[in-house]
Amino acid sequence: MEKAIAKGDKEVLVKIVKVCQTQNMKGSEGGWKEFLSTHDSKFGSCLGDPTRRSVDILVAFLKTFTNEEDMKLFTKVIKMHENQKTMEELIKSAGHRESPEQRLVCLTYSHPLYPKYYSLPSYNEEWVVTRMGKYSKILRSKSMIAIDCEMVLCEDGTEAVVKVCAVDEDMEVKLDVLVNPMKAVSDYRTDITGVSACDLEGVTLCLSDVQKTMKKLLKPGTILVGHSLHHDLEALRIDHRRVIDTSFIFTCLDKPSYYTPSLNNLCKSILGYYIREEGAPHVCLDDARGSMKLVKAKLEHGFNDPIVIPSKNLPKTELVKLLLHNIPMVVSCQELRKIFPDECAVEIEATLRSKGSKNSTFAIFKSSREANEAFEILEGEMEKDSEGRPQKRVQLQLSSGTFISVCVRKMKVEEPAGAPCIPTKKGTEGEIEFGEEPATSDLPEKRPIQDDIKASKRRKKDLIKCPAGISEGNLDSTKCKHVEEIERLNKKLRQRDEEIKNLHKILSSLTRKHGL
Repeated sequence: MEKAIAKGDKEVLVKIVKVCQTQNMKGSEGGWKEFLSTHDSKFGSCLGDPTRRSVDILVAFLKTFTNEEDMKLFTKVIKMHENQKTMEELIKSAGHRESPEQRLVCLTYSHPLYPKYYSLPSYNEEWVVTRMGKYSKILRSKSMIAIDCEMVLCEDGTEAVVKVCAVDEDMEVKLDVLVNPMKAVSDYRTDITGVSACDLEGVTLCLSDVQKTMKKLLKPGTILVGHSLHHDLEALRIDHRRVIDTSFIFTCLDKPSYYTPSLNNLCKSILGYYIREEGAPHVCLDDARGSMKLVKAKLEHGFNDPIVIPSKNLPKTELVKLLLHNIPMVVSCQELRKIFPDECAVEIEATLRSKGSKNSTFAIFKSSREANEAFEILEGEMEKDSEGRPQKRVQLQLSSGTFISVCVRKMKVEEPAGAPCIPTKKGTEGEIEFGEEPATSDLPEKRPIQDDIKASKRRKKDLIKCPAGISEGNLDSTKCKHVEEIERLNKKLRQRDEEIKNLHKILSSLTRKHGL
């Protein structure tokens, strides 16, 4: 801290002051704005942006802090700043001195999603910031450690790590431990983590113990490898800058630049096998080894040409589902049932899976056809997820009167327009798979309103083509029925549009009221 003040490095001083603002920290002369009010008679606190203040003012403010905890936080911010500067120098100096491993670090760093996912809150309490080391040593270092973590959901709404595995570049196990969350757990996610409450009985190892071990493994210059590694870093509360994220280093054919393939799909495309069966729990050690094998394959073979990600051949049990995700924590399964009309025979899976501050679950139908039709009648903005699966953002009014937005997504990528329909075998109950052209006898008695509208529009065109001179009164009874049907459907659409407008007005009013 004293060195930063002595050097007068304005960039790092500004960062420290901004952290003080964010954390609402106060020195002996109050917070940042209170300090300015007493030290600047001309501008006072109206010029609050630290970047527009002199080094002398910044230094004077920081000298008002003498608390040991404050000093630790400032030191952590300085270390983060130095690591960031070193990383920027490494990226700029890419050239003949750059090792193949460092190229993959640069590839991770230059991915469009890196700034979003790797802006870690490292200055917060319990976080550990590792040391990058000297520039020359970093360039020579080829040491790599791959990690994977499993997390549970705690009753306070946060996630906590329960299992950590790490391997080196020779696939030697460096860490394979269970971790006690040290707080009440609401969901062990056993179907994903493979960990249950009984597995943690007698486990005394805590997060700080794991951090100490990881600091020893992550010597200066060591590259940390993982798949969607930011999740593991957030769980471990470790800020390590020299990383290779295997979800960032491969270019996938027919996918946007921001697409991040799953570890399982990457292993199938690059290594030739899936590391886990569909629906099976994660094996932490296998995932860590899979990430390291992907990096070694990239180093050995290059894989500079776009790779093909295998399409999922989903079992029938998956096709009867719709995924509900981006669900706020406060929403119950009972409330989610309101997304679908009362006449839909649907069951909302009771287990809510958490990812960050949001939940997800499944809506389960009797057949894939019913799941498809339920999706089609939902009112919402149509879009596609990163793998091209259709989804809609649906507005849902809770019992409290609050409106929320939930994403409803199909389980399978739809065939592109004009693709041939390939018949598939029907199940024992006569289910029709997505992409199959249904026989007339298999169609439901009540077709969705969209189909009725399309049919009516075709009939309307036929009426318009009638010879000139034929008045409406001379139309035969069949054509008259068509006209009446069109009018009925148009009226129904106008009513629905009016209902949607009213809902948007209510939503806008609530948004303004609560300042959202």
